[in-house]
Amino acid sequence: MVDRPIWRVGTRAVVSLAFLGALLLLTACGASGQQATPTLEPEHFSGELAFEHVRAQMQWVPRHPGTEGWRKTGDYIIAELQRLGWQVEEQHFQVLDHEGRNIIARRGSGPVVIVGAHYDTRRRADRDPDPQRRSEPVPGAVDGASGVAVLLELARVLAAHDLNDEVWLTFFDAEDNGDLDGWPWIAGSSSMARNLDITPEAMVLVDLVGQQDQLLPFEASSTKPLREEIWAVAGRLGYTSFVPREHWRIIDDHTPFLERGIPAVDIIDFDYPQWHTTADTIDQVSPASLEEVGRTLETWLLERSQER
Repeated sequence: MVDRPIWRVGTRAVVSLAFLGALLLLTACGASGQQATPTLEPEHFSGELAFEHVRAQMQWVPRHPGTEGWRKTGDYIIAELQRLGWQVEEQHFQVLDHEGRNIIARRGSGPVVIVGAHYDTRRRADRDPDPQRRSEPVPGAVDGASGVAVLLELARVLAAHDLNDEVWLTFFDAEDNGDLDGWPWIAGSSSMARNLDITPEAMVLVDLVGQQDQLLPFEASSTKPLREEIWAVAGRLGYTSFVPREHWRIIDDHTPFLERGIPAVDIIDFDYPQWHTTADTIDQVSPASLEEVGRTLETWLLERSQER
């Protein structure tokens, strides 16, 4: 946007500025002359606030490991978590010639529950319908930014005094570039699971959520009692996007935890036509869909604590 002068220089500028000041004063006060009440953030998970975290990430494309956008996204996540008072740790690991960075935020006390999402994006849109665009990076609105946004909004609404679990909000790196240039899949979560010195009670992954026509069936390898527990919460909240019907088995960031015997669930939308294409853009994201996932997890976590 190009800056343009609004007010002319001279007497008219003084009059106009005085008028503007009066207008702002009237805006800040109600019709009765009372000062307007400032808008407060909602108590529970807000899809609109989560969407703002999607928007923030989408200013940095690409976000695959080693890029400036990847670094800025990680720094943004850390800054938001610290602003909200979470204890934040970085876990560094090596993947090919890159140093990866997992980000872990902790709050609460009790058995450990991990809620995770990946924040990196795919370096090439190898599934794009246009062959000429397959060398371009994936913008990663649904495949990356949406999951991160859910976790960051959970960070706002989960208060330490409400938690009888130790919640780890975990942002995995180097998940999404498997089969490109020798890269493995799920490098960040594999590194974290391999180096755990405790056994979490549960691990929940949020991946490929937030699209307009969201459908979230059971992922086949996910721990059955845990997935049924979470889907039952969504059902009580009236969220029909959580479909209690088994779909495919996939390798994702929950897999290394399952392999260690940790109950784990993947909340994922299998049917996303823009997956690994250049069309994975912010217009695909629905605040309402983000809210369904986030409110379900918020309720599930708080109900776990109330049962203790």
